[in-house]
Amino acid sequence: MNTTHDTAYYAHGTPAERWERAQLFFDAKDYAAAARVLTGLVEEVPEQTGPRLLLARSYYHSAQLRRAEGELRTIVERDPVEHYARLMLGRTLQRQNRHEEADSHLRIASALAGDFEQR
Repeated sequence: MNTTHDTAYYAHGTPAERWERAQLFFDAKDYAAAARVLTGLVEEVPEQTGPRLLLARSYYHSAQLRRAEGELRTIVERDPVEHYARLMLGRTLQRQNRHEEADSHLRIASALAGDFEQR
C-alpha cells in the first residue's frame, strides 16, 4: 500500500470539501476513514469544535477510545459548557471502565442539557 498516495487522498481538497468527505465517511459508518480525513482538518483548524467533535466521535465508534478521550478533553477544556462533548467524554470513560470519572462528566452533561433528577 502506498501511504503517500493514501495520505494525499485524505488530505485532498479544500477544508470544506474534506469536511463534507469526512461526514460522508462517518454517515457510511467508515469511521476510520472519517478519522483519517478529520485528523488533518483538525490540525489545520484546531479552534473549530465541529471537526474535532466529529473526529472524537469517529475515534469512539472505531474503538480508539484514548484518542477519543484526548479530543473530547481538548473540547471541554476550551468550552466547559459543550454538553455533547461532556456526554461523549463520560461515555468514552465508561467504555474504558473508568466509571467514577465518567459519572462527573455525565452529571454535568445532564445538567447542561436541563435534565435534572426529581427528588
